[in-house]
Amino acid sequence: MSWKIAGINFDHFHMGDLLRMAHEHPDAEIVGISDDDESRMFEARSKFNLTPAQVFTDFQKCLDETQPDLVILCPAAARHAEWVEKVAPSGAHIIMEKPFAASLAEADRMIIAMEGTGKTLAINWPLVWCRSHAQTREVIRSGAIGEVCEVHFYDGNRGPLWHGADKMEKEPTEAEKDASWFYKAPEGGGSLQDYLGYGTTLGTWFNDGKKPIEVMAMWDLENNSLEVDEHSITVARYASGLSKFETRWGTFSDPWIQQPQPKCGFVIKGSEGTISSYDYDDFITVQTSGWPEGQQVEAPELFTPRGNPVEYFIDRIGSDLPLEGPLSVEISRIGQQIVDTAFRSAREGKALPLIN
Repeated sequence: MSWKIAGINFDHFHMGDLLRMAHEHPDAEIVGISDDDESRMFEARSKFNLTPAQVFTDFQKCLDETQPDLVILCPAAARHAEWVEKVAPSGAHIIMEKPFAASLAEADRMIIAMEGTGKTLAINWPLVWCRSHAQTREVIRSGAIGEVCEVHFYDGNRGPLWHGADKMEKEPTEAEKDASWFYKAPEGGGSLQDYLGYGTTLGTWFNDGKKPIEVMAMWDLENNSLEVDEHSITVARYASGLSKFETRWGTFSDPWIQQPQPKCGFVIKGSEGTISSYDYDDFITVQTSGWPEGQQVEAPELFTPRGNPVEYFIDRIGSDLPLEGPLSVEISRIGQQIVDTAFRSAREGKALPLIN
């Protein structure tokens, strides 16, 4: 079948990336885009050769006139539940751009909104499509490093407004920061809300779905004039030991251009070995008793149907198969539990049991 795809709400600039994937898919067609602000759709309309009749400022009109099979949603984090509730009655599948939501309660609203529709909700985490992290998951599954005992995550970038769709570089103005939801606490802004879900969700994937017992987090709100954090550190206590998840806006360089120090990515310690897996690398480094000095292992390119979220989603739904890993609601919800507990811990200044 040919999949009709609509992109609704352009709050997050990743909409351009996801629409490009839809545009390049041989069995998909972009039938419409919608945003309250018509100017935010200009680039997408031009890049994907959309007609004026395919561009809407009224999302309901977009849904009614285009009848999409799949809707890509990119709203501000605090509005994820609201937008799933708006779109779910249309009978379309939904890809929601990360994070899952601004709170666990909102994530659960999203799950409830999709119940009974017979359609699937996916949460897209762009780091899933790094070949290094995909290979890390395969090595863990092979048993080469034994049981996962620790996950160490450090990630971020120079800041969310220092790049646009397809990672095009730009330098934000103070006015842009003031206007952006990324820098507004009520909208789910801040590095913890923006990036912690990456670490906790992929970390849960590496950890085979295990949940921590207790979480403690700290953020730096003292050294900037913003209402949101640009740096946070979360420690999670599992039955197997401690794991650490660190988020940073303000890295020395953007990791997709030049890895900063510390490097952005993951280090996994297992009972029988370790793996270092850095964002955008074409290899991982595996250390075992047989390779105590560590050995680089090639991370193969990700090919169809696992090359990007749009083709993966279309393949799974078209084959009547469930989503696996971080895109699934099950794994993403555990990641959100950790994020919620970390947020509350940072605000209250104490360790807390995992929120359910």
